[in-house]
Amino acid sequence: MSDRWVAVLAGGLSHERDVSLRSGRRLSAALRSVGMTVAEWDADSRLLSRIEQERPDAVVVALHGGEGENGAVQSVLDMYGIPYVGTDPRACRRAWDKPTAKAELARSGLTTPDWVVLPHATFRELGAQSVLDALVAKLGLPLMLKPDQGGSALGARVVRDAADLPSAMVGALSYGDTVLVEKYIEGTEVAIGVLDGPDGPEALPAVQIEATNGVYDYTARYTAGLTTYRTPAELSPETAAAAGDLAVAAHRLLGLRDVSRTDAIIDRDGTVHFLEVNVSPGLTETSLLPMAIEAAGRSLGDVFATLVERAISRS
Repeated sequence: MSDRWVAVLAGGLSHERDVSLRSGRRLSAALRSVGMTVAEWDADSRLLSRIEQERPDAVVVALHGGEGENGAVQSVLDMYGIPYVGTDPRACRRAWDKPTAKAELARSGLTTPDWVVLPHATFRELGAQSVLDALVAKLGLPLMLKPDQGGSALGARVVRDAADLPSAMVGALSYGDTVLVEKYIEGTEVAIGVLDGPDGPEALPAVQIEATNGVYDYTARYTAGLTTYRTPAELSPETAAAAGDLAVAAHRLLGLRDVSRTDAIIDRDGTVHFLEVNVSPGLTETSLLPMAIEAAGRSLGDVFATLVERAISRS
């Protein structure tokens, strides 16, 4: 049993607030199950006074989107000298901006779908239809559109017909000012969790994702029964190893810490393509990281208790 007391940050004001609250509740229960005293705190106007007055032994950031993943909350915790589980602010920022992460990893030799980044102003200044025509000429169809920042597939959409591009672009821009457009890769979608261990980062068993409607969007992610998960993924040993290697490489190259989850797609030739990485993976009942932890024969409480101790030892 542990005498540590931990503050779990969940909620916040991002589009992913509800998911974050669910993650926070599940993580808090898991940490209590291994003997830790846990407080659940929202990231609101009372947070700083709570930190100053109560000073927990450590914080676990279970915020999704916005300040929880772009390094803002981590910067505040650093200023107050509070140990926390997870990636430091600068690396958070690199991972949070999807085009930045893709560019860094592509330069290092990792495979990722070809892409174009389009700010909202480009359409206004150069003419929307001309830009969309050039986009299709460059990348072809189908395409994957998503906000350049954010998570939970909010605003993401697969476009197979050029006539659907304008509405998809509007949908993505409703969650941010810039859209990341990728060449869509047909194949097997997987998520690979990575945990820092005594000998460095290690990949957990990959989770294979099969959405009923063919697209792993927000609804498919958080509605029970709309997606089938296979853990470990039904991959050849060679492909499974390649997926794990890609996730560990992304974790290392972006300077991530403690825990991350890489989303990837495996094409028909067995090539693993990096899609994006998450520094604060979901921990809900339908989230992927807990599935991978369970498949590895470990418990959520034990894993995060170990990460809490590591965070405290860093300070």
